Amino acid sequence: MSIIIIGKFKFIYIAVLHNLTPFTYFETNLIMLKLNLSIFRTIRQFLIEKDIDIVWYVFLKGGKVKQMDKIPFIAVEGPIGVGKTSLSKKINEHFNFHLLKEIVEENPFLGKFYDDIDEWSFQTEMFFLCNRYKQLEDINEKFLKVGKPVVSDYHISKNMIFAKRTLKDSQFQKYSEIFDILTADMPMPNVMVYLHASLDTLLERIEKRGREIEQNIQASYLQQLSDDYEAFMNEFEEKYPNIPLIRLNGDDLDFVQNENDLTNILTLIEKSLRETEVFSS
Repeated sequence: MSIIIIGKFKFIYIAVLHNLTPFTYFETNLIMLKLNLSIFRTIRQFLIEKDIDIVWYVFLKGGKVKQMDKIPFIAVEGPIGVGKTSLSKKINEHFNFHLLKEIVEENPFLGKFYDDIDEWSFQTEMFFLCNRYKQLEDINEKFLKVGKPVVSDYHISKNMIFAKRTLKDSQFQKYSEIFDILTADMPMPNVMVYLHASLDTLLERIEKRGREIEQNIQASYLQQLSDDYEAFMNEFEEKYPNIPLIRLNGDDLDFVQNENDLTNILTLIEKSLRETEVFSS
């Protein structure tokens, strides 16, 4: 048995088919159940727990539907302390997508890196690269390729932001070659959410969350990193015009405490998903 999930704006239609055979299009005169989003998320979680195949479809003009060209893959990015993981969790709770969280505190070199960037930058960046590569490889094989949407609180492309800032020229050349080899066939997100904020806001949030390894972060390094992120996102937007880039000012938003702020962000994400190849027409 397969479950066909068809999305149209804020409504979800589900059709149950037996002995499903490969096809591209089918007429929408099947018996379907019209559900609101909250009920759908409950049913979808049940289907996942029962290991029932889920196939995602979207409405096309003319009363037909088409299987999604791509499974939703949302990446949330931004400088240290801006709130990437908090927002990713909110997106996960709303859409019930699998949540991918980056490995941070497990990096054995990170504390030494913040004490002496020049001495420990290469070891730190190589650890992050290898671990993020493995995480993304697993996500691609175990989730995206089998039709399970994902939201991540980072994307591996961020490695080049940090590497350019911290590595010596000779180190960066070697690092860049390794990065290109590892990421050549890695999946790209189909929606990128970019959180940015002022230096004061970043420092305040870093202090508030109280990670011991982050207490020695220099304000000058954090400001440079924020500037690097801004430049990188401008380049990303130019290089990948078909991937929506949602820019959010963390100084003006409180998506943890303010429900209206969160709702507005989720609405932007839903709109972007409909406008990309995920919901192609």
